[in-house]
Amino acid sequence: MAVNTPICDFGWKAPEFTLKDPDGRAFTMSQCVGDRGVLIAFICNHCPYVQAIAERFVVDARELQSEGINVLAVMSNDYSTYTTDSPADMKVFAAKYGFTFPYLVDEDQSVARAYGAVCTPDFFGFNSKLELQYRGRIDESRKETAPEGVRRDLLVAMKQVAATGQGPREQVASMGCSIKWAEGAE
Repeated sequence: MAVNTPICDFGWKAPEFTLKDPDGRAFTMSQCVGDRGVLIAFICNHCPYVQAIAERFVVDARELQSEGINVLAVMSNDYSTYTTDSPADMKVFAAKYGFTFPYLVDEDQSVARAYGAVCTPDFFGFNSKLELQYRGRIDESRKETAPEGVRRDLLVAMKQVAATGQGPREQVASMGCSIKWAEGAE
């Protein structure tokens, strides 16, 4: 089922978390913030919306990292039911697309809940003070990759955050598959 993200709640403070990557290395959100902010992306392996943007996301992440915005990807789906989102498959997915940022397992789905994540992909762009400045789409892609030359909404917005600390007031919601909550957890 396709879900749209809520509008950006400007200034909302990023909740702290510590998550592990598939190899068991722990990452604390506040220790991963770049000089100019952090982008937290809730993604997964199996979602066609994520697959459609994965290459562009990695390219945009590299550019943002060079601008002082660090990137964290979080996988919050219940992988006991959606087995292609398992930590072993996360490693394969990250290697396939050349992730230059941590891809973290939200085992108990507490981080998705704390952030109010609703779909994959769901992007949360914070400035250096960890104030939310972007909650929108990467570009016009849906289940298919948008053509070359479309506006790169996420990249433009986060470059503005890097330069000014403020995100654009006009944002288009991200769309994707709903987070796959553990049974009885919704």
